[in-house]
Amino acid sequence: MEAPAANADVGRTKNRDDDNTSREDFGKLLYGCEHYRRRCKIRAPCCSQIFTCRHCHNEATSALSNPKERHEIVRHDVKQVVCAVCDTEQQVSNLCSNCGVKFGEYFCDICKFYDDDITKEQFHCNDCGICRVGGRENFFHCPKCGSCYSIGLRDNHLCVEDSMKSHCPICYEFLFDSTKQTTILKCGHTMHVECYEEMFSQNQYRCPICSKSVLNMSRTWERLDQEIPLDLHQRYCSNSGSMFMPGILKPLQCPRNTAMKFKYCAMTATIGARHFFTSLATSASIVILTTPV
Repeated sequence: MEAPAANADVGRTKNRDDDNTSREDFGKLLYGCEHYRRRCKIRAPCCSQIFTCRHCHNEATSALSNPKERHEIVRHDVKQVVCAVCDTEQQVSNLCSNCGVKFGEYFCDICKFYDDDITKEQFHCNDCGICRVGGRENFFHCPKCGSCYSIGLRDNHLCVEDSMKSHCPICYEFLFDSTKQTTILKCGHTMHVECYEEMFSQNQYRCPICSKSVLNMSRTWERLDQEIPLDLHQRYCSNSGSMFMPGILKPLQCPRNTAMKFKYCAMTATIGARHFFTSLATSASIVILTTPV
């Protein structure tokens, strides 16, 4: 007679476990905002207001009419959360103390970050101090650049100290904790991928910061050389004299008797610490011919 009682106890325990599991999963992927799927909200420690996530907070406060009131939340300082299911406010955790709902399938106690969508493969980087997406096994932390990069860039990129702790030179958004994808240029500077593509669409092929070419332009120069008559390859402004101008580059008017019969002219210069860059001009009325040193 004791065996059935034991089986009944096991059955009741299993049912309770199933109930707890189903309760934890209640509302999964049904709550949240445009940024994250989560079943809780955060109380901002800076202004004591409640928002679904830090991005919602930052977007709201950055739109305030009084510039002095604009601010951003420090994610690590969040102490209180509000359950989105039962509306109970409590200390940071991943289970509601009142209804037992799990706030997020992914939870980071350091960043106070929750997300039900784990297909992003979130992970926390101790060196960065924040959570990132894409899978820990696919990234490494570069200590000099100060950020996580794709494994393919290990020993395959030019390090610039704290390059990611700067603003995108195109849209000026801070890169380090940006949710947009970033890329590293050949010179080591960084920008958003979409800004990089937009720059290309505007026929801009130089880094906005240091003016170095972001592509190998050798084929372009070879094609341009082919368009220039052979007898003009070694001539400077119809032999009116070579010109070297260190420092700041400034277009100068060629002599009036200069005759430029070819369509394109290329301009190569050296500025700063011997950084070479090249510009193209489609008009021969203004040109500088300089010699790299």
